[in-house]
Amino acid sequence: MQFSDFGLDKRLLSTVEHLGFQTPTDIQHQAIPVAMTGQDLIASSKTGSGKTLAFILPAMQRLIKNRALTKRDPRVVILTPTRELAKQVFLQLRLFTTGTQFKPVLILGGENFNDQVKTLEKDPHFIVATPGRLADHLKQGHFYLHGLELLILDEADRMLDLGFAKELSLINKAADHRKRQTLLFSATLDHAQVNDFALQLLTKPKRIAIGAAHTEHKDITKRFYFADDLTHKEKLLHHFLSHENYQQLIIFTATRSDTERLSNELAQQGLSTVALSGDLNQSQRNQIMDGFSKGQQKILITTDLASRGLDLVNVSHVINFDLPKHCEEFVHRIGRTGRAGNKGDAISLVGPKDWNSFKSIESFLQMNFDFSSVDGLKATFSGVKDKQNKSNKAKAKSNKNVKAKAKPQAKRKTRKVVFTQDAGDLPVIRRKQKLDPKAIDNDTVEETE
Repeated sequence: MQFSDFGLDKRLLSTVEHLGFQTPTDIQHQAIPVAMTGQDLIASSKTGSGKTLAFILPAMQRLIKNRALTKRDPRVVILTPTRELAKQVFLQLRLFTTGTQFKPVLILGGENFNDQVKTLEKDPHFIVATPGRLADHLKQGHFYLHGLELLILDEADRMLDLGFAKELSLINKAADHRKRQTLLFSATLDHAQVNDFALQLLTKPKRIAIGAAHTEHKDITKRFYFADDLTHKEKLLHHFLSHENYQQLIIFTATRSDTERLSNELAQQGLSTVALSGDLNQSQRNQIMDGFSKGQQKILITTDLASRGLDLVNVSHVINFDLPKHCEEFVHRIGRTGRAGNKGDAISLVGPKDWNSFKSIESFLQMNFDFSSVDGLKATFSGVKDKQNKSNKAKAKSNKNVKAKAKPQAKRKTRKVVFTQDAGDLPVIRRKQKLDPKAIDNDTVEETE
C-alpha cells in the first residue's frame, strides 16, 4: 500500500512526497485508515516506527474535509509526556500546516505563562502541549474545549507513569461530547493503568498492536560489556569514543551529576559534546536539542530525559553508561538509533549496580545476551552466577532435610524416656541365681536379690 491509497487530500500527498516518505510503516498502514473513519483508536508500536505521522495525517485530513464545530475552540489537541517530545511533534506538524489556514501552537511547562495566554487568545486550530501546563490554562478559563474534534495522546503510558492522570481526566471532561474522536498511542498495551484509563476516554476503540513491547529491533545491534566500577566504565567509554565509527552518539547516564561530569571531561579532550539535564530551563533545553539535531555537536550526554520520542536520524550509536531502572526505558533509549530504516549500535556497560537491571531487561525482552570484552580492559566482575544461587538453594534444602530427619529421632527418644507403666502391669523377669540347697523347702523357691 502507498500513501496515495489512503484517500488523502492532494495537498497532504504533495507534502508527504516532498518530505521523502514513500511506503507507509506498519503502524501507519493500520492506524491511518481507522483514524480517518472517525473511530476511536488505541495503538502500540515500537519506538521509531513512524507513529507521529500516523496521527498527523488523519488530523490534517479531518480539518481539511470537515467544518469546525465551533468558531473559536481548538479542533485538535495533541498531548505528550515531555517538552522535548512535544516540540518534536510540533515541528513535524508545522511541515504540514505551513501554507494552509490552520494555526498550530506549542504550550509547554517552563515557558512564560502570560505569553501562552496571548497565544491561546488567537484561537489556534492545533494545540500541542504537555498535560500539566495545558490543564493550568484550562482551569483558568484561557481556552475551552467544547468544539474539540480530536484528542490525541502520544505515549500515554509515560504520561500516566509521570503522574498526569488527574490532568488528563480534567482535559477529557472538558471535551466530553459525542462528536469527539480520541486516538491513544502507547509503547505497550500491557499496561494496566493505560487499559483502565482507555475505558474512560475511548468509546468502542479499535485496538492495534504492532509487535509486542519486547519485540526485538532488528536494525539495532546490541552489545554488552562488564565493568568493575566507575573508573572502569570511563575507560571503556573512552575506548568506544576512540574506536567506533559514529555519526552522532548519545550517552545515557543515571544521574545529572554524571551527565555534567562526563560532558566536561570529554570537552576537555576536544570532543564535540553537549549535556542535557532536567536542571536546565526550557529555553536552554530547546537550544541544546536544536543544536544537536542540526549536527552542531557529535555527542549528547543525558539522562532518560531524551529517551523518548526524539527523531534524530543521524544518531548511529547509543551508549548506556548506566542501565535504566525500568526495563521499558532500555527499549526507548536504544530506539534513539536505528531509525527510519537506518542501522544502529547500542552499547551497554554492566557493573555490579547494573546487574539486577540487566536481568530485568533480559526477562522483559525474552532474550539471553552474551558479553563482549575489550583487549586490555577485561573486567573481573562477571555477574552474579546462577550456580551460586542453585548451590545456596541446594544447601538450604539439604539443611531442611537434615532437620526433618532429626526431628522424628528426637521424638522416639523422648517417648522412650517419658513412657512409663505401672510396675504391676509389667512382666516380671527374674534373674536366675545359684540356689542354695539349704533354702529348698517343699518345692518352693524364693529368689533374693
